[in-house]
Amino acid sequence: MEKENGLTGAEWNVMECLWASSPRTGREATEYLEKSVGWTKSTTLTMLRRMTEKGLIKCDGSGEVRLYSPLVAREDAAMRETGDFINRVYKGSVGLMMSAMTEKQMLTKDEIDELYAILKKAEEDGNA
Repeated sequence: MEKENGLTGAEWNVMECLWASSPRTGREATEYLEKSVGWTKSTTLTMLRRMTEKGLIKCDGSGEVRLYSPLVAREDAAMRETGDFINRVYKGSVGLMMSAMTEKQMLTKDEIDELYAILKKAEEDGNA
């Protein structure tokens, strides 16, 4: 399904379109992507075809129009991207990433509380 190195930037654009509303016709995807990223009809249809061939999206052409739907859940793509980012930039260290994030920007009380809640849940779920 999802390719080895995750989604490209252009593929993310298409997936965001399909995650926002699915299934979409080629025309609906074209209109959405023209407004959101300035793509032409040709660019959008080429991306839809390539991503269908890669198994990232499915195309149902059984009716009068082709309908496109994502085969990768947004959460799965985000987790993959996050893991790749942490491995590439922080050599797999979540602690190093959090340290870098908290040193360079001020966190609000609500954001700190949210981080504590996430860590507490991870500990309770046995992820610690």
